[in-house]
Amino acid sequence: MRTPVSITIHATFLPHNDPDASLAFYRDTLGFEVRNDVGYDGMRWITVGPPDQPGTSIVLHPPAADPGITDDERRTITEMMAKGTYATVILATKDLDGTFERLQDADADVVQEPTEQPYGVRDCAFRDPAGNHVRINELR
Repeated sequence: MRTPVSITIHATFLPHNDPDASLAFYRDTLGFEVRNDVGYDGMRWITVGPPDQPGTSIVLHPPAADPGITDDERRTITEMMAKGTYATVILATKDLDGTFERLQDADADVVQEPTEQPYGVRDCAFRDPAGNHVRINELR
């Protein structure tokens, strides 16, 4: 029998098409801290995360930076980002109503108000400035 390995989630990637707008959303509206902000060749990668979870981050990245994708794939990614169907992140909070209110006050793009889902979760949904689907679950 193999010894169990302890694995944690360290980082996930979400594309952005406007680094300043994404930074404002994740830092100023959601309250994440900026852990890294790196530019290279006209592109920018911004690493953010919750202040109380230093080991878990979201890397906001330019989707065009991957040298392995074709121009057609870049166009498809851009189209999917515009529709909000390319990437999703699910966050969680103990104060869903307060978080929703703060996002609404910041003019975030509301997809769904706080709702009791039939699968046992109460959540809401937004789109970030790049069109990424952001769901926020209520911790109970």
